[in-house]
Amino acid sequence: MENGDKITYTNSFGGTWYWDDTDPFNNNAQAQTYTPPLNETFKYGEDKIYGVNLGGWLVPEPFIAPALYEPYVNNTTPAVDEWTLCQNMRDSDGGIDLMEEHYKSFITEQDFAQIAGAGLNHVRIAIGYYAIETRGDEPFLEKTSWKYFLKAINWARKYGIRINLDLHVLPGSQNGWNHSGRLGDVNMLAGPMGLANAQRSLDYIRIIAEFISQEQYKDVITMFGITNEPQSPIIGQDQLAAYYYQAYQIVREASGTGEGKGPFINFHDGFAGIAQWEGFLTGADRITLDYHPYIAFSGQSSATMDSYANTPCDAWGAAMNKSMTAFGFTAAGEFSNAVTDCGLWLNGVEDGVRYEGTYKDPGFERVGSCDEWTDWENYSDDMKAAMKQFAVASMDALQNWFFWTWKIGESTVTGKVESPAWSYKLGLDNGWMPKDPREAAGTCGNPSPWTGPLEAWQTGGSGAGDIAATATASLDWPPATISHGGAPTDLPQYTPTAAVPTLANPTFTSASSVDVGNGWNNAADTAGLMTDIASCTYLDPWVGTNAAAPTALCS
Repeated sequence: MENGDKITYTNSFGGTWYWDDTDPFNNNAQAQTYTPPLNETFKYGEDKIYGVNLGGWLVPEPFIAPALYEPYVNNTTPAVDEWTLCQNMRDSDGGIDLMEEHYKSFITEQDFAQIAGAGLNHVRIAIGYYAIETRGDEPFLEKTSWKYFLKAINWARKYGIRINLDLHVLPGSQNGWNHSGRLGDVNMLAGPMGLANAQRSLDYIRIIAEFISQEQYKDVITMFGITNEPQSPIIGQDQLAAYYYQAYQIVREASGTGEGKGPFINFHDGFAGIAQWEGFLTGADRITLDYHPYIAFSGQSSATMDSYANTPCDAWGAAMNKSMTAFGFTAAGEFSNAVTDCGLWLNGVEDGVRYEGTYKDPGFERVGSCDEWTDWENYSDDMKAAMKQFAVASMDALQNWFFWTWKIGESTVTGKVESPAWSYKLGLDNGWMPKDPREAAGTCGNPSPWTGPLEAWQTGGSGAGDIAATATASLDWPPATISHGGAPTDLPQYTPTAAVPTLANPTFTSASSVDVGNGWNNAADTAGLMTDIASCTYLDPWVGTNAAAPTALCS
């Protein structure tokens, strides 16, 4: 491996790894015989995505990486999200370097080898904007996670795996949840700083798009999720649609239009439901709809695991088929095996669980003990079989998918994984995940199949990028109104006059003369970075939606 350790690469699917220190951009590797090697086109809509998320790695979440958070839960300001985790780390003996130690050890090259060996061909990697920069008092570890994403590119290339890069953390937060960087309010495209935060976010989307669209990286990073789980009920779907169209134009400015030019662009449904996006941006070049179907966070049930055998088929199958026609390529960027909200800090640090009646918000009566769901070391054969059945039903219903997540870290308190339904690797090792993801085919019976193929324009062919003017007539940027903020003219805005940072390139000691790119695919893309106007007043980017805008914006 890269670090000098040796492993035995086991791949029963005919996959072949390839790495040459003197030829680090060689794309000969193939994850499985049923997956095209990286030097051939992956035909979305024909070839299947069998994917897994690398959650909790470069965006550490409490329930995925509890060992990071546990030392600080009893502090005066407990670590409940990455913001407070970084604050606590900076005040501790280990310092913020503890975050990099997590990056080094939580996911390694061996994980990529195991992922390909599990029959999976894609990984979805969450990243935060702080991989590029931070501003003001933002406590995140700046730029360091990018160094480990570059390693991920090398490891993916070595084992023939394609990457879906997902921007999980945006300035101000797009959903107010702990995995958006800071728990609290939605301040991206909502509230008095909503427009300014959106301007920053679009800059970061642009910087990432310029890097990943370079010839050296485009065949590995084939998908780009521009914003993870924005809360459209707060932001507004019209505003979100306008933001998506603006982001689309920015990415295609960086990449160019047509097959082989940059990534497919993923739009999350914003929890409006995938049906609400039917017909959105018809004619756009290689856009996809991202759907995250979970049943664990709603009403809890005393039903046994085996009673959920057909739930995914009934709940998701027909909707996914319909969306493949009415929108275009639709995939599940996240799903899990969880049917209850049992699991250490699954809902948040010390926020309790609905299933046991301890959830922070009232209204959920106790259903039972979580022990039967979390004590995986004592699962019966029947329980494992029922979980596996739920998994394959989910895979078949969703068709193209990324399981959330590859691994859950052990708690330092109990010494074991406390959220087993969310760990693909744990399930694979212990018998409740399929050894071959293709086993799922036909589980649902598919009474209303999508027959395909995708239209040529949907995959970068003829007509790609030809969007009718009527489809974008209502998508002005900025939107006429910012939710919980008001008219853009009454809100703080930035100006594009700062120097634009570019993302660092990898270095290869055995191939020092190889062209690694310059971080910027389109030399004609010369606009400046959004920055403060010297004479204007700005609020804290995380000020909250109830705050008032400055009465005098600029002097």
